[in-house]
Amino acid sequence: MFGNFGVNLGSVGNLFGASGPRLNYDLGEAYPRAAGGWTHYRATSKEDGSPASVFKFVCNDVHKERVRVEVARNGAKRLKTTRHPNILMLKDSLEVEEGDKLTIYVVTESVMPLEEHLKDLPTSTSQRDEYYALGIRQVATAVSFLANDCALVHGGVSMSTVVVTDRLDWKLAGLDLLSEHAAIGRGTHGPAPLVHAAFSVPDQYKPEEYRRGDWAGIPGGPPWAIDAWGLGCLIQEVYRGGAISRTDQLREVDHIPQVLLKDYQRLLATAPERRYNPKKLVENSSLFSNKLVETITFLDNLTLKDSIEKEQFFRHLPRVMESLAKAPVQRKILPHIGEALVFGSAPALAVSPMLHAAEGLSDDDFASKVTPTIVKLFAKETANASDKLVRVALMENLSRFAKHLPNKLADETIFPAMSSSFTDEDPFVRELTLKATLVLAPKLTQRTHGNLLKYLSKLQVDPEPPIRANTTILLGNIARYLAEATAKRVLLNAFTRALRDQFPPARKAGLMALCSTVDFYEPGEAAQRVLPAVAPLTVDPEREVRECAFRCLDMFTDLL
Repeated sequence: MFGNFGVNLGSVGNLFGASGPRLNYDLGEAYPRAAGGWTHYRATSKEDGSPASVFKFVCNDVHKERVRVEVARNGAKRLKTTRHPNILMLKDSLEVEEGDKLTIYVVTESVMPLEEHLKDLPTSTSQRDEYYALGIRQVATAVSFLANDCALVHGGVSMSTVVVTDRLDWKLAGLDLLSEHAAIGRGTHGPAPLVHAAFSVPDQYKPEEYRRGDWAGIPGGPPWAIDAWGLGCLIQEVYRGGAISRTDQLREVDHIPQVLLKDYQRLLATAPERRYNPKKLVENSSLFSNKLVETITFLDNLTLKDSIEKEQFFRHLPRVMESLAKAPVQRKILPHIGEALVFGSAPALAVSPMLHAAEGLSDDDFASKVTPTIVKLFAKETANASDKLVRVALMENLSRFAKHLPNKLADETIFPAMSSSFTDEDPFVRELTLKATLVLAPKLTQRTHGNLLKYLSKLQVDPEPPIRANTTILLGNIARYLAEATAKRVLLNAFTRALRDQFPPARKAGLMALCSTVDFYEPGEAAQRVLPAVAPLTVDPEREVRECAFRCLDMFTDLL
């Protein structure tokens, strides 16, 4: 028959608990359809709650249904050994035998059938067509990889064998019939699953040589011939919005984009040798000349780009994203940028586009899609120049995402990481850290405020005059977040010190801070400490300082 595919696909300990056959994934609702004899379940890990997909195959009598069993085993094995970004990613697999009954579990990344996914999309928009083009390109890339790089034939490419990830990647699945191109020529005497289970693929998805079982002639044609036809069927189904049931439906081209029509017809050429190589489709089709495909392609190849190309790309990316559909921006482009920043392939300039892509996310979505990236970026050591620039970009944009940060995270993770920048050798970074601290201040605990005050005490005597002035301004602004005892102990000393600063804006900042915190002081403090410290500034050389001093005197005189 066909070779021995009955290999053990995984160990019991991988998917089941130590006590026996207990799946370590909770199976949810099954999707209506799946390729082959599989049932596709939504699932979650019992260990960490992460989403997954579980494909389950059940055979009640392995002796009577040997072909079905071997084909299913081939599909599981091929998923394990065929690794490509556009092919469904296997996490684990397992066979469970109970007498004559066999159950195969295949656990993969979380995906949904393409047919179900398309039901949630608008019926006709330019943004939808851009997204379709991206998905078709991804599947065509997978088919090209199998045919051109591996000399393998999928044998069942259609909407039913394409799944979509949470990040909107279209991936080729259903590898049950995957066979070596040359092995098909041996027909029923060879090991090719495609030959032995050709009956499982409906005729509308088969070119003529496949339908009539011309196995000996197939190796004489190009390895992509069968799957090029299937790719044409997929294109038809995507743009018509559902599965085809007859071969003559492939002639209906009114809904096929004109830019794709010629390539579509080449994929469905009658002669196998004339069918379009999917590799050429990926490289040449004008269908893929759109902003979404170009953006994703650039991000996919980011490590190959030079610094000038990256800077130009990320500088224009926010404007480009304005023209794209929100779903691919938030679910595809956003994680792409985040990962590139974490791994160092994106410049600091990418922080702003990442936050632009995250606009409109709920707190829960922001927490799952963006916050982990922010935490990782803040945790990086800033000895590396590029990491330091990323830290600077995060602090410059802190006001755009601070509202999404839980207080505990801001207090225990973000601020401690950021606080090292208070002592940075670059004055610009020290001053920026002051400004960023004002954004985080409402989320900090009293203990952390105590640590913050130690940094501010040093910055009040910083060699850079503007930093001294801004430190005083920050103290005045965060006074309301301090415990009463802490405020009484710290503020008056800090502000009266600022009044003696040689830098006029620092003296003015001290006066303004005193005015904004007048309610913190007792009449005795006003009479004995504030008024004597402020009075000399009424004859300050700087007019703005003098005017501010008179206003301050008026306020504290009223306090008496």
